[in-house]
Amino acid sequence: MNPNKAVDFILEHAPEYAKAKAERVYIEEYRKSLKAILFQQSDGKTISDREAYAYSHQDYLVNLEGLREAVEAEETIRWKLVAAQARIEIWRSTEATSRAAERMFK
Repeated sequence: MNPNKAVDFILEHAPEYAKAKAERVYIEEYRKSLKAILFQQSDGKTISDREAYAYSHQDYLVNLEGLREAVEAEETIRWKLVAAQARIEIWRSTEATSRAAERMFK
């Protein structure tokens, strides 16, 4: 097990993770703006009518689909990074165990 490969993987994919997270956050924040825009476009008389219009509007549904995809991309990269960190910890633990064993048999 080579911890350097795991570290290299983390360094290589950190920008990808940052971009995926930024995209997800942007889509989440834009969702609020989109809802407000759709509220204003609605001819509904009550807040409930306007809200129903906004939530059922095709643009809002497209935004939600984008959010789903952004979360999936972010989580996929995040768990790969977590796995790389776990590999480093496994290596550290194995090395510590080896050093302890060497001391015992000297």
